[in-house]
Amino acid sequence: MKSAAHRLYIGSMVLILITVSLYLAYTGYSYYNTSLEERFYHTNHELLKPNGLLGHGLGIIGSISMVAGVSIYMVRKRMKSLIRLGQLKYWLEFHIFLCTIGPILVLFHTSFKIGGLVSVSFWSMVAVVLSGIVGRFIYLQIPRTIEGRELSLNEVRGFKSDIREILATNYTLEVESLNAIVDWTREGRKDRSVVSRIKRTLKANHLKRSQRITIMKLVKYEISLNRRIDRLQTMQNLFRYWHVAHLPFALVMLIIMVVHVAVSIVFGYTWIF
Repeated sequence: MKSAAHRLYIGSMVLILITVSLYLAYTGYSYYNTSLEERFYHTNHELLKPNGLLGHGLGIIGSISMVAGVSIYMVRKRMKSLIRLGQLKYWLEFHIFLCTIGPILVLFHTSFKIGGLVSVSFWSMVAVVLSGIVGRFIYLQIPRTIEGRELSLNEVRGFKSDIREILATNYTLEVESLNAIVDWTREGRKDRSVVSRIKRTLKANHLKRSQRITIMKLVKYEISLNRRIDRLQTMQNLFRYWHVAHLPFALVMLIIMVVHVAVSIVFGYTWIF
């Protein structure tokens, strides 16, 4: 469960992303909607062209955002001495924020005119963003501590309780019903209909409503845990393969971006400096 502070933190970043995107789209709509041949005569050409005051600035800020987003997360992840600077999950969210707003700003920097070597960097950037979305989904499927550390399979199994012993010790159940509930709980990770069967079995044993509610909470927790254990190894393997795809695209994007910046400086395309 996300805390209120975490939800506010994420909500603030999403709001910034939406606001910036809408503002830039609204401000430059007329210019971006003009054909490339006629943009030279547009009143906002000097402002919004790739080497214009705003257009160039968006490229610089966007590039810095992406480099910073990658760097600070990698440093925080690898240096345990920085653990006091906040939980890793918050740094991951900030990494995602910077590496999302960066490409948005770069897109407006190009004024939607993409070609040549820069197009390789741009589409690598798109691949990084899309693979980042996939990676975020996989990341959420892997159980973690509150600090964001990935839990091992043994640690997750340690959360399991002996449901047979709990039911046998605290509740009056027929032996057949007890065995069935335990077996169905194990099967529940693959068969969602077992919850209904367990409810009917509990009623047949004439347990009080409060007892049935308590047992069902335990059963649902065990089923949920069993499902997470089943997919943990799969998700861990997918996450490793994901890095193989995500990192090369990021490196290609960064290398070509550096080349692009160097060429721009050599040809005198400086910003306000």
